Amino acid sequence: MSDQITLTLPDGTPLEVPRGTTALEAAEKIGSRLAKAAVAAGVDGKIVDLSAPISEDAKFAVYTFDSEEGKHVYWHSASHIMADAVMQLFPDAKPTIGPSIEDGFYYDFEVSQAFTEDDLRAIEEKMQEIIKADEAFSCTVEEKPEAEKLFEQKQNRYKLELIDEIEDESVSLYQHGEFVDLCRGPHVPSTGRIKHVKLLSVAGAYWRGSEANVMLSRIYGTAYPSKEQLEEHLHLIEEAKRRDHRKIGRELDLFSFHEEAGAGLVYYHPKGAMLRHLITEFATSEHIRRGYEIVRTPHLIKSDIWMTSGHAQQGYPMYYTEVEGQSYGIKPMNCPGHILVYKQHTRSYRDLPIRYFELGTVYRHEKSGVLHGLLRVRGFTQDDAHIFCRMDQLTDEITGVLRFADDMLHAFGFEEYEVFLSTRPEKSIGADRVWEEATEALKGALEANGLTWEIDEGGGAFYGPKIDIKMKDAIGRLWQGPTIQCDFNMPERFDMTYVGEDGQEHRPAMVHRVVLAGIERFMGVFIEQCAGEFPMWVAPVQVKVLPINDRNFDYAQEVAHRLRCEDMRVEVDTESGTLGNKIRQGEMEKVPYMLIVGDKEQEAGKVAVRKRGEGDLGQTDLAEFIEQVLPETKPDARYCAVVQ
Repeated sequence: MSDQITLTLPDGTPLEVPRGTTALEAAEKIGSRLAKAAVAAGVDGKIVDLSAPISEDAKFAVYTFDSEEGKHVYWHSASHIMADAVMQLFPDAKPTIGPSIEDGFYYDFEVSQAFTEDDLRAIEEKMQEIIKADEAFSCTVEEKPEAEKLFEQKQNRYKLELIDEIEDESVSLYQHGEFVDLCRGPHVPSTGRIKHVKLLSVAGAYWRGSEANVMLSRIYGTAYPSKEQLEEHLHLIEEAKRRDHRKIGRELDLFSFHEEAGAGLVYYHPKGAMLRHLITEFATSEHIRRGYEIVRTPHLIKSDIWMTSGHAQQGYPMYYTEVEGQSYGIKPMNCPGHILVYKQHTRSYRDLPIRYFELGTVYRHEKSGVLHGLLRVRGFTQDDAHIFCRMDQLTDEITGVLRFADDMLHAFGFEEYEVFLSTRPEKSIGADRVWEEATEALKGALEANGLTWEIDEGGGAFYGPKIDIKMKDAIGRLWQGPTIQCDFNMPERFDMTYVGEDGQEHRPAMVHRVVLAGIERFMGVFIEQCAGEFPMWVAPVQVKVLPINDRNFDYAQEVAHRLRCEDMRVEVDTESGTLGNKIRQGEMEKVPYMLIVGDKEQEAGKVAVRKRGEGDLGQTDLAEFIEQVLPETKPDARYCAVVQ
């Protein structure tokens, strides 16, 4: 056996090193600057500690904080440092789990009293002490009985429960200083690699996410290698708070939730209902323009149908009820209903493609702990459509959906997005061959349209792979948006057929797709994207007329009437306050235009125009104002389907 091994770098370059070389030593051979910035390494796709020896030829990568892998190792290490700090300050606390998450980390603790803001400051200071001490992270592997003994001594039932669920006979423990934790790793070499930390908030969280378990205290935090990076992140957090759709929803009186009537169920107020109507009206008209037919299906369907579709067996979070001794499922999806409509008639190859569209309201049993404003609810409406087509039509149909989704996102101001191809999950139905064919069909459509994408391993639906499009908002956050799912399983399970040119029965392909996603989620994201400053064409109130005095009220109503005749959405401020107060109120309501009418305007038959973000534009004829703004009241024609 040779004393040398070959490490293949990401760019294909071979690196010869002695057998047993650690990942850090290999990084140093590549470059000292890289080694200094390294937080972990990849060996044949597995993320490992920099101290890990490499004994065989392997693909090798060095991860810095700039990589996704590096970020998660960095933040996971910071969570251990935070847990150490907590235990030094609150010895009776019981640490449970502390993973890295997007943009940071958290750790859950059982404590007798919830952490306060003062506690967070003290924990943060203690973390800095631990970082300054630059204590090495070390990993040991212990037999399960030994590990159990350790956490029995600490009286930590949570760690014992986790150990019990591990199938291996041994477990790994990570230690820095006196702090020891059950952990798979990997971690940065030492606590000193973590530079700038900030603890952000405290929240309650049920152990293992179950309401039946004890409520724990969760501390959220983040960490960055440089002060500038941390400050930039904190700025984004503040910007996100400013844009929070729940906050804006209250300020603009758009919607509300009522726990006494049921969690996760949205109540739309007049302006919120108008915003929703405008979004769905535009979506519906664009579907009709692009050859979709509108259908409507019931909210209740017999449970047998959900068995046939596979939803019931896959543990879908459904609500069930009983009618005259028969079990019914409240629909979590619209697809079985659309299949039943398809099967009502014998279909010919000449009939295909058939495109059914439904603004279908569905219900899913989401746990209370994950409910989040409009973004995660129990009752929501999908701009749902299903396309039934021949195999030779499949690529064109997927291409059509991709272009439709692109148009819709741009129409609402989402200029950038990322594309993911989500593959077969562990819990799924159907033969491997069917999944391979469906995946290749989606991949072919992506390639045909010149799109770049990433693979999301195991992210597909239980019945088929999918294309996920994540839209990027004004501050760079990604949100789940359009999805396109290719499905050969449900046509088989429901025995769907069409008569081919050869006179024989054939299976249609089925495409499940949304081009906005759930309307509630889309509204929440759209509110945050705009920070409540909606484009005029979709603003619930486009113009607010402000009479200066009571004697100008009738003229204000006349102005409003003229605008309504042009299909503009108008409000007249009927309050008796000062003009300054009326203007401030209009600005708080984020109305695109305010028209001020006083004695001068009334006598001249004019209006004084004030535009959101620009202020006073001066006095003008009402007819001239209408002519100028009327194009703003319509969706951008560039993203509307051209009807031949």
